[in-house]
Amino acid sequence: MRDLSPQLEALRRKIARLENRAATGDRTADSPHFSGENTANSWQVTGENTVFHGEITGEDTVCHGVNAVAAAGNPAAGREVPTPAGRHWEMECAWSAHYRHGVSDVGALIELPADILSELLSAGSGADRINSPPERWAFLDTETTGLAGGSGTLAFLVGIGSITPTGFGLKQYFLRQPVEEASLLSALTADLANYDVLVTYNGKAFDVPLLETRFLMNRQKAPFARLQHVDLLYGARRLWRLKLESCRLQDLERRILGHERVDDVGGGFIPNLYFDYLRRRDAGPLEPVFFHNAIDILSLACLTAVVPQAFREPERLTHGAELAGLARWLCNEDRLEQAVVLMRLALARPISDALVWETLWRLADSERKLHRQAAAMAAWSELAAVRNPFQGKALERLAMHYERTEKNPAMALEYTHAAMAIERTPELEKRAARLAARLAKPRPGRLL
Repeated sequence: MRDLSPQLEALRRKIARLENRAATGDRTADSPHFSGENTANSWQVTGENTVFHGEITGEDTVCHGVNAVAAAGNPAAGREVPTPAGRHWEMECAWSAHYRHGVSDVGALIELPADILSELLSAGSGADRINSPPERWAFLDTETTGLAGGSGTLAFLVGIGSITPTGFGLKQYFLRQPVEEASLLSALTADLANYDVLVTYNGKAFDVPLLETRFLMNRQKAPFARLQHVDLLYGARRLWRLKLESCRLQDLERRILGHERVDDVGGGFIPNLYFDYLRRRDAGPLEPVFFHNAIDILSLACLTAVVPQAFREPERLTHGAELAGLARWLCNEDRLEQAVVLMRLALARPISDALVWETLWRLADSERKLHRQAAAMAAWSELAAVRNPFQGKALERLAMHYERTEKNPAMALEYTHAAMAIERTPELEKRAARLAARLAKPRPGRLL
């Protein structure tokens, strides 16, 4: 495992600076504030089942317990929460409406249209259109004891973010020990009752199935069935797969939102950090994990303001690859008219040569399906004129057009031979033989 000491030392220095700021009354608008039973001056964790005994020392501060580090590095005031199923630990933090996460304005999230998330729904999904105000959206992310899932994997940290009139709030539910899982899940169910929409990033494949398994193992009913679930990963891939090398949440955070993390803990290290905590009862090394989870959820919320808006107003996109990516999805959705518009816009934007050829090929095929033969012919002719991966296919399409539509076997044979010069296939050889035989037949004489 890599040494986390430099990360922790940087976090401690930041905590100390913020403490000095708080002591002198200097509170900037961009600094998140935290709420909870414990105040910044009283961080001793109390309660019958409290197991946090690790001492986290900073330059001027000594904090006892698992006070989480939120997005700006402040120590969160956590509290033990009793439920009918037991006790667990919770931490809360909030970003003010003035806070900017990279280029994103947190205060603008509250102004998102109630139906904007419907733009991400596939036609064949069968899901109802979403019409719920942003305050009713829950942004969920988990940190787990393993990345493979299964009945032996615990979600030891669950974060729920929400858009508020004053900015953005976050609640984190933490397992001090596995026996507290039933209490954590009970509280999660109660809090999710306040929302109509669940927004995740890869949550359909990982977070939600894992949590459903944990609810089942604890003989509790999972709260997800009544929530409309939007997994932003699918929309992000449709939009940026052709432009970016990776659509991981942290890569989009850097490339799209313009936020650069410093000393972030890698996801692969997180399970071992929790296992170390269970053995040693020292919560200090988990601070970067709380930080990581908080930033993931804030970035997810900010990307939710970007991705569906791009689907709604694609003409505002400036890169051809983004438009081509959306057009590809529209083709798969059989929304060909919209796809054609976006492909023509993509070809007028900055775009790589490889994507030019692919977009032209898709454009021609869409125009053919829309029975606009002249437009399809124009695109095939462009592809046939220049060496590219689709040149042979375009020549074959032209041959088919002249054979079937124009009834011109001579032109059809010429295009067939040109396609065979690029790649000989059994279909092309059959077509060439058929056309040659047709041209070899003597034509009946014409009476004058």
